[in-house]
Amino acid sequence: MLAMVFFLYLGDAVISDWLPVYLQGALSGSLLMGLMISFSSLAGMGADLIFPQLLKSISSRKMIVMAIFCVFLTAGILILTTHWVWPVLLLLAMGTWGVYYEFLGFGLLHFVARNAPLTTRSGVWSVDTVFKSVAYFLGPLIGSWLYLSRGNYYVIGIYVLFASVAYLIWKVVGFKQGDEGVMEEFETDKVNLLAEIKCWIVLFEHVWPILVVSLTLGLVDAAFWTTGVVLSISLIESNLWGSLFIPAYEFPSIFLGFLIAKMGIYQGKKRLAILYMILTGLFTIGLGLDGGPVIMVLLALAIGVVTSIAWPMVDAVYSDICARMGKEERHMMGLSSSTVNLSYITGPVAAGFLASRIGEAKTMMWIGVFVALVAVTLLFVTPLKLRLPQKEIKSWE
Repeated sequence: MLAMVFFLYLGDAVISDWLPVYLQGALSGSLLMGLMISFSSLAGMGADLIFPQLLKSISSRKMIVMAIFCVFLTAGILILTTHWVWPVLLLLAMGTWGVYYEFLGFGLLHFVARNAPLTTRSGVWSVDTVFKSVAYFLGPLIGSWLYLSRGNYYVIGIYVLFASVAYLIWKVVGFKQGDEGVMEEFETDKVNLLAEIKCWIVLFEHVWPILVVSLTLGLVDAAFWTTGVVLSISLIESNLWGSLFIPAYEFPSIFLGFLIAKMGIYQGKKRLAILYMILTGLFTIGLGLDGGPVIMVLLALAIGVVTSIAWPMVDAVYSDICARMGKEERHMMGLSSSTVNLSYITGPVAAGFLASRIGEAKTMMWIGVFVALVAVTLLFVTPLKLRLPQKEIKSWE
């Protein structure tokens, strides 16, 4: 599984580093770039509503293969946009890119909930974070070099190549899973979006603190991969250190993931996530103080350290909740994924709007202020245990 997703992560890191610059140039503005990237998350949120209804029993492996198919589709549309910069084509590319994330997210969350015992879930997500961080450390370096030296076609080509390697691993090596179920037929006549929203409302009332944590951390990540990418280009122009801005943000998880896995944290995960979210906000505020490229890279490194500890805790809490829900876990998968999507809908738009008025560095600073305030509030209002309405959940069957 890790071998498959590593190459998907690597390809996505390349395209994620390239897209904001490409879209800002094609659409002539940071706000329009933010709106376009937000559309991918809007499409993902739509998938979050539909997937739990369509897929009554999910196969992790088939979900990831569908993610690979979405990569090929996205790449094909992006190639067309290099010839015809039509908004409809760009929206279509962003839409398929957004659905890719949902297939991958559903598949991984299901895989961990079904295969990892309670005491190892934070460790499993930490190891996954290590592979993801290696990919997102290397991806921007590969993407920037290809874009500056070769051009758009090569960036899209390497994106397809890495997805092809992932598919090859699935075909040649494969893997076995315990109790994964099989993917059922699509039953579109049984899709009831209103019923799914009602399920989400019930769950939200009981698990809202962890949803707010992932929403807020997602805003930081969304800002880094949109406004932060544009900021890194301006840093490169003044000092070569600027090329390490995004890689520094991803680098810490390469080492911290294994450390967290070895620690075997399975209690107090919510509180840990919130405490490290406070630090995330404080370090992000520092980006607006204009300390020069070296200081900016060091701050990005510090943000990478604290978020790489917070995210595995959040994912482990979601896995715990999914495991407690049994067959109805798909509703929690959709809700948790849509929450992150919401941050990627609002984050790029808000960051793009602010950046067009106060600049990229000050935009990151104000995002940091917001994150710190939310985290301090959560520290006082989050209950020790998130309790689920088990009787009502069983009635959903």
